[in-house]
Amino acid sequence: MKICAVELKNNEANFCLLSNEGGLFEILPCRAQKFVFTQPEETQSILDFQKTFSKLMADYQIENVVIRARELKGKLAGSSISFKLETAIQLIDSLNVELYTTTEMKEKLKRNPLSIDFRSTELRNFQEEAFMTGYTYLSR
Repeated sequence: MKICAVELKNNEANFCLLSNEGGLFEILPCRAQKFVFTQPEETQSILDFQKTFSKLMADYQIENVVIRARELKGKLAGSSISFKLETAIQLIDSLNVELYTTTEMKEKLKRNPLSIDFRSTELRNFQEEAFMTGYTYLSR
């Protein structure tokens, strides 16, 4: 199974492409690692983001997207822009999108800890949360 794991943070969508074939995890190469969302008040900006993300998923033949869920209330609540990005991704017809909570991730990591150091993955630091989301999702 190939997935795109996404972490939405403020006005950025950080992501990485992962696969799990027969228990072997692989980080797939991708021409982009994040999208920065500008002008969130403009409808055209949201549509451009959606089109760009959809095209990237189509180019890499990704049908499943897992998004790290953000809190709705409290100190750690997600920004309004991040919820716009989430909605734009969820409304792409060709994708199966799931939200994955931090609680679910912690439970999976207890049972199936990461066997390598993140720094050895060659991903960028800002992709760590997206990677952990994808890794724990594929570990089920």
